[in-house]
Amino acid sequence: MEWTAWFDAPEYEFARQVLQRSIATLYLVAFLSSRNQFPALLGERGLLPVPEYLEWFNRLGRPSLFRWRYSDRLLRTVCWSGMAVAATLMAGLPQLGPPWVPLLAFLTLWLLYMSIVNVGQTFYGFGWEMLLLEAGFTVAFLGSDQTPPPRPILILLVWLVFRLEFGAGLIKIRGGQEWRDLTALYYHHETQPMPGPLSRQAHLLPKAWHRLEVLGNHFAQLVVPFFLFAPQPLASAAAGIVIFTQLWLVASGNFAWLNWMAIILAFAAVSDPVAHAVFPAIPLDWNAPASAAGAAAGASAGSQAPVPWLVVVLVATVLLVVLSYRPIENLFSHHQLMNASFNRWQLVNTYGAFGTVTKRRIEIVVEGTLDAEPGDDADWREYGFKGKPGDVRRIPRQYAPYHLRLDWLMWFLPLRTVHEEWFYAFLAKLLAADRPTLRLLRHDPFDGERPHWVRASSYLYRFSTRAEFRATGQRWIRTPLSVAIPPSRLPPGA
Repeated sequence: MEWTAWFDAPEYEFARQVLQRSIATLYLVAFLSSRNQFPALLGERGLLPVPEYLEWFNRLGRPSLFRWRYSDRLLRTVCWSGMAVAATLMAGLPQLGPPWVPLLAFLTLWLLYMSIVNVGQTFYGFGWEMLLLEAGFTVAFLGSDQTPPPRPILILLVWLVFRLEFGAGLIKIRGGQEWRDLTALYYHHETQPMPGPLSRQAHLLPKAWHRLEVLGNHFAQLVVPFFLFAPQPLASAAAGIVIFTQLWLVASGNFAWLNWMAIILAFAAVSDPVAHAVFPAIPLDWNAPASAAGAAAGASAGSQAPVPWLVVVLVATVLLVVLSYRPIENLFSHHQLMNASFNRWQLVNTYGAFGTVTKRRIEIVVEGTLDAEPGDDADWREYGFKGKPGDVRRIPRQYAPYHLRLDWLMWFLPLRTVHEEWFYAFLAKLLAADRPTLRLLRHDPFDGERPHWVRASSYLYRFSTRAEFRATGQRWIRTPLSVAIPPSRLPPGA
């Protein structure tokens, strides 16, 4: 069975180390985000309580540990367990044992986090949730330090980053005219869901630079992904371009772990010799298994991996290849779906974002007052959010890869409708001065006291020019538009 030697890719040990430890790190961040936010958003007394959702959840057939029972205590147990397993993988401890140990560890992360996502409703309806799940399932089959990295799984990880990049490129080129006339970046840095500390500076760059940004994006997403499958060193060079462009997105915005995941996955195409040539500190001789150890474990004449492990890897490979049919079909469809899963396990999904770019930034500002009557002369005080723009003088913060779920959904309100069930529940929580809800915010203007009234107003936001900033100290210029939700109060006795 000498032909099985092809399955071994010992020259990709650096890639395996990066993939396993980094994806485990993102799982830890995801579980931490859920630990801190899920109870207030979706818990027993949350904005969209999971117990109510579970009353009709069984019809969906989506796997979750919470299918039969949910409690905030159980949710925290799941999150702490996920963080503990992720921490061991980050330290490389399961990788020291046989390949079954990291396999079980990553599958545990996948199942625990899928349990959260599948009851997370709109607060977990983001493409990077399914991306994390798919990546975690796939890297589970990368094995341990006792076996060489399996080539089929590395190819499948390259296929994943290909779908992520090429799918996003197709969505754009098929989407708004601004991507075709190269003007999309005139607006994007200003209107993206959650700007970062450098977003204003990026927005103020010359328009010629913004056009080059769009051209570079099209090249990186529509051309470069094909070279990820090329021989070395072309594949590593293509991965380098993906990493560079994604780092620019990291620096100029907050997209949870989406960009970091693209960066990590791109390392699946980076070989040890290329990595060593770029960074000589990276060794060429990683913990490759000894032939004698492989033989003692029942290795075949070709591959150093034990035969049972080869069988498991081949079964997983066939499964993921078969599941690739629908995503391939979607890529060639004129009605391309964005961030869609075609199976209940959220494996081999389709990805893509920002097919159109918002031209104006509308923000929903939430205010409350202690006055008995909510007139215009009332003392309206603004609630401050951690990530979304509010205070016109405040520098936007960098939160990614941490995901501020409430702030992200606030961005969608003016694009859809403010009359969302969760938003009315949020206003009611503010009227009740609900502590878990207030902890999701940066600033409570009433220091825990109950306001008598709350309202939601819409404002047009834009980045200030350099001259406006020098004159006013404001990083945002905002213009009032309308009262989106008029003053509201709790029913008497509530």
